[in-house]
Amino acid sequence: MRNTRVTHYEDTPRDVVATGNDYPPHYVLPSHAHKRGQLLYAATGVVTVVTGAGSWVVPPRRALWIPPGVAHEVHMSGAVSTRSAYVRPEAATAAGLPGHCRVIAVSTLLHALLMEAVDLPAEYALDGRDGRVMALLLDEIATAPALPLNTPLPRDPRLARLCRRLIEAPALDIDLDTMAHKAGMSRRSFTRLFRQQTGMSFALWRQQACLLTALTRLGRGEPVTRVAADLGYASSSAFTASFRRVLGSAPSRYLAPRD
Repeated sequence: MRNTRVTHYEDTPRDVVATGNDYPPHYVLPSHAHKRGQLLYAATGVVTVVTGAGSWVVPPRRALWIPPGVAHEVHMSGAVSTRSAYVRPEAATAAGLPGHCRVIAVSTLLHALLMEAVDLPAEYALDGRDGRVMALLLDEIATAPALPLNTPLPRDPRLARLCRRLIEAPALDIDLDTMAHKAGMSRRSFTRLFRQQTGMSFALWRQQACLLTALTRLGRGEPVTRVAADLGYASSSAFTASFRRVLGSAPSRYLAPRD
């Protein structure tokens, strides 16, 4: 496994530095934080990132923006190859990058820039080609479209605890009334607080948790029929229709390698 430690570059006098890492299946990076913001790009494999605010799934050829100082743990599904760009807080603010985690689509240009950036010296020349590559890389990160690949966690400790368990083993048949009972709340109070703290209904949240778990399992090569059945879908076609409605394409197309 190649594993370049970003701590070597945190204080490099450049707005953006880049590293590349390879990880074996099921590798977990325990909770940690960086002084810089991080764009974590899954060149191959599927990555899941967990913070106190929620869970994000990063399929191949997508990336996750993690703001400076946000504690996060990273789970590798299958063998994973990543490229990361680390951005000084001042540069991230100037570029308009958000103060919350966000999965983004990675264009062919952004992919090429990330692959090039990891081979540049840490203290590249600011007024030459290398400096222009890094400046363009930051511009492309800032303008990349966001993708709906996160499951937010409520702030209430009772709800957060239940939701964490559900993220670990989601299923469509998990009942709202059962969740409210386990939280020690009425159905009405649970529904109101859940929407207030996550921005979505429990039914939509449950569907999102199922689809993101499906992405992780499909990325490991598990068959659609098994994943759909385990998550409680009536058929693989029903699962595929739900997947396409939320994420914009069928699972096979969504996870297909891109040139």
